[in-house]
Amino acid sequence: MKYLFTFFFLSFLILLNSCNEKNNKVLSQGMWLGELEVTKEQKLPFNFKLEKSPLGAYSMFVYNDEETIEINEIEISGDSIVIKMPVFESYFSGNFTENSIIGNFINESLGRNVAFEATFGIKERFDKTGKPSPGQNISGDWEVVFGPGTIDSTMAKGIFKQRGDQVTGTFRTTTGDYRFLQGIQYGDSVRLSAFDGAHAYLFAAKITDSTLNGVFYSGNHFKEPFTAQRNENFELPSEDSLTFLKEGYEKFNFAFPNTDDQIVSLEDENFKDKVVVVQIMGTWCPNCLDETMFLVDFMEEHQEDALEVVALAFEYSKSKEMAFKAINRLKERVGIKYPVLLAQYGSSNKNLAQDKLPMLNHILSYPTTLIIDKSGQVRKIYTGFNGPATGEIYEKFKTDFQGVIAKLLEE
Repeated sequence: MKYLFTFFFLSFLILLNSCNEKNNKVLSQGMWLGELEVTKEQKLPFNFKLEKSPLGAYSMFVYNDEETIEINEIEISGDSIVIKMPVFESYFSGNFTENSIIGNFINESLGRNVAFEATFGIKERFDKTGKPSPGQNISGDWEVVFGPGTIDSTMAKGIFKQRGDQVTGTFRTTTGDYRFLQGIQYGDSVRLSAFDGAHAYLFAAKITDSTLNGVFYSGNHFKEPFTAQRNENFELPSEDSLTFLKEGYEKFNFAFPNTDDQIVSLEDENFKDKVVVVQIMGTWCPNCLDETMFLVDFMEEHQEDALEVVALAFEYSKSKEMAFKAINRLKERVGIKYPVLLAQYGSSNKNLAQDKLPMLNHILSYPTTLIIDKSGQVRKIYTGFNGPATGEIYEKFKTDFQGVIAKLLEE
């Protein structure tokens, strides 16, 4: 009887799956081109691949140069599709045919909605509407100004490699990098884009022998002009020179709830006589995600050491419950074993964040990371995070971080 029941149950599941397959349309497997409408004239392209498992579940792989983002929360009903980002709150929602998807890229907490469409079988990221001009190769380092001539102008460093008409690289700033950018140089123009599941970046510029003049688009909610000139000697301020304890404060401290709603403080016994890394971050922040993955791996290698990491999350989720849900999602997806505390919800405003941590001169960037010695003294503060897209800069940071921790553990 037991085996007979099992047989009928399995038969039912197969029949149910078969019915679902008939009711749901099928997406083509292989390479697709996705495009986000940042303005009526400009579309931000990115490449992705769709694969279907033997059980009928789809996976999506988004490509940005060396980076691959796997997305496996894809829900299909009839010709409707919802694609949830693996860590971030954002999602795609729309309708599809075998070779096309039309819909929107949505972040409800921020009230953002970007028109989106995707087409199967297109492998090129950008249309080749021209040919690379002889001598127009942007490989090298560039001194960049975003918002030139305004009170909000900021400096950045462009780092690019060009092979033929293909361009890769990133922009470094004092608060982090703009991810793995990928694009094309054609005629007198260069176009670069990145989509990481949270942010959508497009850079479009005109090239002369030694200058770039262009516009930076972040989704459909922000755009800013930028200029750049070749400068192999240009460097940004050191990331450990921008944030510090204000005069009158000898130590850094906090008291915020963990995901069990228990208040955690640096005064807790768990941190006594240990080196502590404090990460000021947000679950919505791609640079924070890069640093988080680094810290998770680092702690895996130093489980036996007198070392602790604690993250302070500043969330724009509208409620405490939604903020904790985002934190738990991040912890589960990335494998975080250290505490992530909810420092603020409803806004990620840096001025409000500084109110929560008044001992710092400012919160200039997410992430900002403090290294505290066994006696509770702040020994180093990193502002921003330059991740894997920055190449040598990322490797230099890892060497420096490991050296600082090793020294403090020996004290």
